Amino acid sequence: MANNASNGDHKSSKPPPTPSPLRNSKFSQSNMRILVTGGAGFIGSHLVDKLMENEKNEVIVADNYFTGSKDNIRKWIGHPRFELIRHDVTEPLLVEVDQIYHLACPASPIFYKHNPVKTIKTNVIGTLNMLGLAKRVGARILLTSTSEVYGDPLVHPQPESYWGNVNPIGVRSCYDEGKRVAETLMFDYHRQHGIEIRIARIFNTYGPRMNIDDGRVVSNFIAQALRDEPLTVQAPGTQTRSFCYVSDMVDGLVRLMEGENTGPINIGNPGEFTMIELAETVKELINPKIEIKMVENTPDDPRQRKPDITNAKKMLGWEPKIKLRDGLPLMEADFRLRLGVAKKL
Repeated sequence: MANNASNGDHKSSKPPPTPSPLRNSKFSQSNMRILVTGGAGFIGSHLVDKLMENEKNEVIVADNYFTGSKDNIRKWIGHPRFELIRHDVTEPLLVEVDQIYHLACPASPIFYKHNPVKTIKTNVIGTLNMLGLAKRVGARILLTSTSEVYGDPLVHPQPESYWGNVNPIGVRSCYDEGKRVAETLMFDYHRQHGIEIRIARIFNTYGPRMNIDDGRVVSNFIAQALRDEPLTVQAPGTQTRSFCYVSDMVDGLVRLMEGENTGPINIGNPGEFTMIELAETVKELINPKIEIKMVENTPDDPRQRKPDITNAKKMLGWEPKIKLRDGLPLMEADFRLRLGVAKKL
């Protein structure tokens, strides 16, 4: 049963902290200085592209390249409005900024299970460090939380008011519970110190620049199809996911940051597909000759995942535009280029 929580329209009773006087002085540039942690990653790099389109923005990326890559942001290196810092958010960072998009965290099960302690440190200590920075310089901070905070949901689709059904001691808990704690920290800093916060609960996202072997289902299926390998569907194959194309996701994040609502707000595509349906679609679009093979499932794999985006529509004027069948070929082209697999005539 759903419990009452924030409806995404929380307003602070405390005034926000005073911004750094440097930002308002005659020596200050008129540009908005924006920090993106995890900006060399999949979603982060697309967000950087979007922010750099605005000539009034200066963008600073902080990334330790655990899952990100310089290749994703190479085109901006050397640009006068862009700065790249090799940095791990579990260590403090001292920069003067107006906004912080805090994306830094492994988001793929392969990566966060590989080093679960590092994952929860990134979620907890990293978020504490970014909140400390936001407090010091008077910046607004947006956290990319996750649909994983809902766990294996007993409510479908999932509204922001649902408190979730999460295993606190499972192999995925470093990510699920880490993000839940990160949300707690965001609201505690907001209530106690008046920090301007925004929380996005992002659902499955896909598109160019995803790590090819990161263990997430869309990238797995496309890579397997291009390599003429069977598409491995985890049993029973009836579990569902909703897939949002990365440009739609980035648009939602920017709208949330620029809007007046703290969140949490779900950002995702409510189009729901079973894993079998996804595999059949990839097979049809990319490689009709391959087979679909059922394999053993992983522990704590959610059976259903679909966002209720009522709040995103109402408060942000946002909803996804790109359908799965239109987005998959764009991702296929990127994977073909990186894998060196030419399209068969």
